[in-house]
Amino acid sequence: MMENPNIELSVVIPCLNESDTLGVCIRKAWEGIREAGLTGEVIVADNGSTDGSQALAEKEGARVVPVAAKGYGSTLMGGIADARGQWIVMGDADDSYDFREIPKFVAKLREGCELVQGCRLPAGGGSVAPGAMPWSHRWIGNPMFSALAARWFHAPIHDIYCGLRAFTKDLYLRLDQRCTGMEFATEMIIKSSLGGAKISEVPITLHKDGRISHAPHLRTMRDGWRTLRFFLLCTPQWLFMIPGVILFVLGAVAWALALPGTAIAGIQFDAHTLLVGSMLIICGFQALCLGILIEKFAISEGILPKRKRTRPGAALLRLEVGLLLSSGLFMVGILLISVIFFRWSSEGFGPLNYAQTMRLVVPGITACVMAVQLCFVAFLGSVLSLRRK
Repeated sequence: MMENPNIELSVVIPCLNESDTLGVCIRKAWEGIREAGLTGEVIVADNGSTDGSQALAEKEGARVVPVAAKGYGSTLMGGIADARGQWIVMGDADDSYDFREIPKFVAKLREGCELVQGCRLPAGGGSVAPGAMPWSHRWIGNPMFSALAARWFHAPIHDIYCGLRAFTKDLYLRLDQRCTGMEFATEMIIKSSLGGAKISEVPITLHKDGRISHAPHLRTMRDGWRTLRFFLLCTPQWLFMIPGVILFVLGAVAWALALPGTAIAGIQFDAHTLLVGSMLIICGFQALCLGILIEKFAISEGILPKRKRTRPGAALLRLEVGLLLSSGLFMVGILLISVIFFRWSSEGFGPLNYAQTMRLVVPGITACVMAVQLCFVAFLGSVLSLRRK
């Protein structure tokens, strides 16, 4: 739906059987809109409530938008899509957020911010009322994910899970959000940070959940894992590339010690060390290739922004380059194995010196395995590069 120039601010509240607290949330939202001096609307995005929440919302002057697709993120997507304001405020319907704090967010929007995140934690000036947040969320989950967001994505916030926030409709449309569950909120921050959006933070107070008829919809372990999974998808550098480089370097060091049969302080590095080194090299190479592929996929799907510079090693995944290099690597491997084969045949296919022959066989097999990996990865990278109409 196109934005209505007469409506400046849309407050979107996701709802699933929230009759206990929905009415007071809507009334506080109207107060916040009036206090900010704006023309606004309150939208209740309903996800199939059966407790009369829809009628209650309409009685309080809100517009109800039914959303069939299940999930916190899906519900918000449906409500935001129907919002008519140029600015959006989203917040939960459990009365844990005080919508009368809307003027704080509007002030930042007026300064030109595109995303204004609420902060409930003291680190960002916020406060948590007694009993309002489980200790595991306050002291473990939220600080950990907020720190990861700051470290990995340079997100300038202290409370990544805060559900009370404001943003421009233009920013939301650019983000092209995908997550349908609780990780919708963190997706918004990560994409905004990576996309260079102007982000600010305002301190708020988190109040105790006012619902009495049912437990919170949040599931700590399930939603925490889904958040971590999305974090990792958005940072293939930390999940694949850095570990891959470390494994590859460790494998190369093992080879450097084992190939000449080095002995240090009475410790002999021989064929067994060579085998372990090969394992590390193969695993590291595979991790590097997967990291580049996943980054390519994430960029093509709009999860990550396009890189300004091509990542080193990405050229290996171009089909022609990859096939050429894999062919050369495979030939080197076959050559090394062939040397041992001819030595074996010259000795009547009898026993060979294990330590000496393994110094050629192991590198040869490693080269062949890496060649096959590179070949398949190059083909997969070529598939991911196809453009959809």
